[in-house]
Amino acid sequence: MRDAYLDRRGEPPRVVARAPGRVNIIGEHTDHSGGLCLPLALDLSTWVGVGPAHGASDTVASDLEDGVVHHDPATQRVGGWSAYVAGVLWAVRRTCEVPPVHVEVVGKVPVGAGLSSSAALTCATAVAVHAWTGGRLDEAVRDALVEIAVAAESVYVGAPTGGMDQAVALHGVPGTALLLDFATGTREPVPCTPDEDGFVLLVLDTRTRHTHTTGEYGDRRALCASAAALLGVPHLSAAAGLPSSALAGLPGPERAAARHVLGENARVRATVDCLAVRDWHGVGMLLTASHASLRDELKVSCPELDLAVATADRAGALGARMTGGGFGGCALALVPKGRSADVEQAVTEAFAAAGHRPPHVFPVVPGARAEVVLAPGPGPT
Repeated sequence: MRDAYLDRRGEPPRVVARAPGRVNIIGEHTDHSGGLCLPLALDLSTWVGVGPAHGASDTVASDLEDGVVHHDPATQRVGGWSAYVAGVLWAVRRTCEVPPVHVEVVGKVPVGAGLSSSAALTCATAVAVHAWTGGRLDEAVRDALVEIAVAAESVYVGAPTGGMDQAVALHGVPGTALLLDFATGTREPVPCTPDEDGFVLLVLDTRTRHTHTTGEYGDRRALCASAAALLGVPHLSAAAGLPSSALAGLPGPERAAARHVLGENARVRATVDCLAVRDWHGVGMLLTASHASLRDELKVSCPELDLAVATADRAGALGARMTGGGFGGCALALVPKGRSADVEQAVTEAFAAAGHRPPHVFPVVPGARAEVVLAPGPGPT
C-alpha cells in the first residue's frame, strides 16, 4: 500500500486501514429476513490508504483498474468500483466534515467471487476515513461504521445488502465464526478451528463472476419481503411460530422462499451445536443441505457452483455449499486435510471436462477484523 500510494502521489499515505473479506459458513439469504448467519472474517483483506487530495475534489485510485477517478462530491456520482469509496465518503459527510481526500486501494479479496470484496472495500475505507478525521476505533464506533458501510453500498451504490458482510468485517475474531442474529441485532463469537481436528475449509472459486447490482439478489430479497407481508409478520424469520397451514397458503415462489429462510435458520442453529462438540461430520451434512435449499428453493445457484459442490462431495469433502449471494462466485467445502489435494484435482478436472474456466481453490482460516494499520499524524490538513 505504501509503495502504491507513494508511486502515484509522490508522498506516503497519512492513514492506512485494512478490512477482511468474509466467507459465510452457513445462513445464506437470511440476514435481510431477520434471520441467523454464521460468517467468518477471511485472512484476505482490502487495504486503503488516505491522504490529502491537494485539490477541490476527491481522487480514488486502485490496483484493480488503471487510472485515477476524480470525484466532486458536491456535483457528481461515480460508477464502477470507485462508487463504493465515494459512497463511504458521502455517508461520512452526512454527519462529519471531511476535506477532499485521495484514496488508494490495494485489493487482495477476489472481486465478484462471493467473498464480500465490496464490504471489505467499504469497511476499510470507512475505518481509514474515520481515523483520518481523528476518531478512535472502539466497539461503538465499529457499530456506527457498519451502518456507514451498509448505507454506502445499499443507498449510494444501489446494491442491496443485509449487513452480514459489514458486521463480520468490523467485528470478526481470529479462530471464530460470528453468529449474527438480525432479529435481535446480537452477535456471538463461535469457536471454529477445524484445523485442530484435521480438517480444512476450502474455497472453490468458480471464477463465474456476479454483481448484486444486476437485480437477481434484489429479486430474492423482495420475494422474501413479499412472503413476510403476506404472512403478516415483520420479516420472514418471524414466521417460525406460524402454523404450517399459513405457509401452505402462500403462492409457490413465496412458499419456497419461506421454506428456505426458516430451514436455513434451523441449519445455522444446528451448525452452532455441532461446532460446540466439534462434530465436523454433522457440519458437513448441514452445508450440503444448505446448498440443496439454495439451489432448489431459492434458485440462486448456477451450474458451476452445483458442479463444484457435487464434485467436492464425491471427492471426499464432508460437505459443501455455495457461499455468498449466489449466481456465481464461490463454494465452500469442509475437507479432511489429507483429501484437500484430491478435492482440488477433482473439481479442476470436472470444470475442464465441462468447458468451464479453471477454478481457484484455496484454504481459508478465520481472520482478524478491520483495523488501522498506519495511524494518522496531527490530522487532516
